[in-house]
Amino acid sequence: MAVTKLPATRKNAFVTMTELAEEYKATNLVDPMSGLPCPEDLINLVDKYMRAGNNDFSPSEGVRSLREIIVHLFNKQNKTEFQAETDLTITAGPGQAMSTAITTFVKEGDEVILFEPVQESYAQLIEMTGGRPIYITLKHPDYRIDWDEVKKTVTTKTKMIVINNPQNPMGQIFSPEDLDQLKRMTNGTRLVILSNETFGNIVYDGHQFNSAASVSELAAKSLVVSSFGASFNINGWGIGYIAGPDKLMAEYRKTQQYQGLSVNTPTQYALAEFLKHGQDFNEIRAFYQSKRDYFIELLAGSKFELIPTKSTIYQLLDYSKISDEADTDFVLKLAKEYQVATIPFSAFQHEKTKMQMIRVCFAKTNKLLEEAAYRLKNVPVTLNKG
Repeated sequence: MAVTKLPATRKNAFVTMTELAEEYKATNLVDPMSGLPCPEDLINLVDKYMRAGNNDFSPSEGVRSLREIIVHLFNKQNKTEFQAETDLTITAGPGQAMSTAITTFVKEGDEVILFEPVQESYAQLIEMTGGRPIYITLKHPDYRIDWDEVKKTVTTKTKMIVINNPQNPMGQIFSPEDLDQLKRMTNGTRLVILSNETFGNIVYDGHQFNSAASVSELAAKSLVVSSFGASFNINGWGIGYIAGPDKLMAEYRKTQQYQGLSVNTPTQYALAEFLKHGQDFNEIRAFYQSKRDYFIELLAGSKFELIPTKSTIYQLLDYSKISDEADTDFVLKLAKEYQVATIPFSAFQHEKTKMQMIRVCFAKTNKLLEEAAYRLKNVPVTLNKG
């Protein structure tokens, strides 16, 4: 008889909704399978390094030239002094980085604090190690962190605090005050901070992103995960990185050598050379902000309500004026009857929620956004309204 380590786990909501999108030929607003172009120069560089024979295994910590340029950019942004040799590791995407970090530092009986809504994979990874996820709900309506509640939640069993900054799906950005609270709360402790900062280069409306590594006291105990996937439309390449002090990175790399082994070698070389040419992240931010604004404009006049996201490539839509259905039922009906695939807000909650919201990805072609908006605007207010 098979034994499962995750007996309560349901099928991933993203997989489910992607399958429904294919089944009902629905416009897919689930994940960043965008069809947006990768920079031509980057494609040419991949071809260059493949043809040059750079197709063998890379070191488990990653190609040195890529680590060097990322460390340079990271240090410049955060005023850190990390070293490519010891403080940064290339990973097979941010998901693998998060998984390996949790596997490395969380043991049987440890507690890990998660801020909810949260990526559903984090809790599963914690439970697979024998750890226990401890949830703290962001406070509605501005989704702020109640730091007094966090302090009360920390116990002698607490091993790690996982943060997502900018936060997915809300698009919230940690303020300097949030980071100061986190610093004060973890001073004198051995807590490890695992910070997913994948969308740190994509913030809107003049908002300022502040990495956990930008505060020296936090940098000394934090592992920061990120990626250029969304920036360059290369999510499918599976390249990310994790940065942190050598005392944590040395432990992380012990696990990485077995879980990661080797990340796609020619694309590492290509990305290293591409980044050395200098990239205008302001241009990338402006591009995605224009996508966000265009989609919001397309939905004008609909019954969906929204507050423009501050970051990420995702937007939440409130459908409470359209239907009183649970979000899981609502997204199924959207996919089946209106051919738009979205994600229910409850996918980011460990318990049932009454929040009548769905998440959409706007990192799409304008044509696809126009199709989706047209269909969403045709959803009647009478949809299962009692």
